[in-house]
Amino acid sequence: MKFLKYFLIALLIIAIDQVSKLLVYQHMQIGEEINVVGHWFRLHYLLNPGMAFGIRWENEFGKLALTIFRIGAMVGIGYYLYSSIKKKYHTGFLVCLSLILGGAVGNVIDSTFYGVFLENNALGAPIKWFHGEVIDMLYFPLFHLSIPEWFPFNPGGEFEFFSPVFNIADSSIFIGVATVLIFQKKFFPHHESEKTTNDHTSPADTTPSETETQIPTETQGD
Repeated sequence: MKFLKYFLIALLIIAIDQVSKLLVYQHMQIGEEINVVGHWFRLHYLLNPGMAFGIRWENEFGKLALTIFRIGAMVGIGYYLYSSIKKKYHTGFLVCLSLILGGAVGNVIDSTFYGVFLENNALGAPIKWFHGEVIDMLYFPLFHLSIPEWFPFNPGGEFEFFSPVFNIADSSIFIGVATVLIFQKKFFPHHESEKTTNDHTSPADTTPSETETQIPTETQGD
């Protein structure tokens, strides 16, 4: 049971991620945009052949290599979660690993199967398997600025925050990693205590050996 609850969290993330992607695929056209909350939260249907935030490997075998890397990372994270549960790590850390695992599996499903079942394989892909494009839809353009002409970087241009389009899987991975970084002292308190102990240890704190504590006795004459 102790293993099941954390893998169920990962499974829930996978289910939400895949349902959201398939709903967008069924009911939206690529490039279509729907305002959800004003103009700062929108659904914007995009296909991403690369990694999160549009990063990609520009070569013929880049997509295949990326998919294989994702599968390897997924297996590694799954095993690390299993091992961490056995070692009874902090509950918060285990939940974060579950979020990361769920997000990793969600994007692996897109890369591995969508090219075949949704026929959205990357342009020029030699095969459809392992060449599917990831469906992105979450878009948060919080504010938009026009850059003045006197500014040294991109004068007269436009700046938008936050411009990347991503999905539930990406969000789950980001939240898991960010939470571990923020609360690492709470998740791994023994590491901090060991570091503190080592920092405060000095030669004066060590216990002298028996031979070092012997005080020479003055020899009295007859």
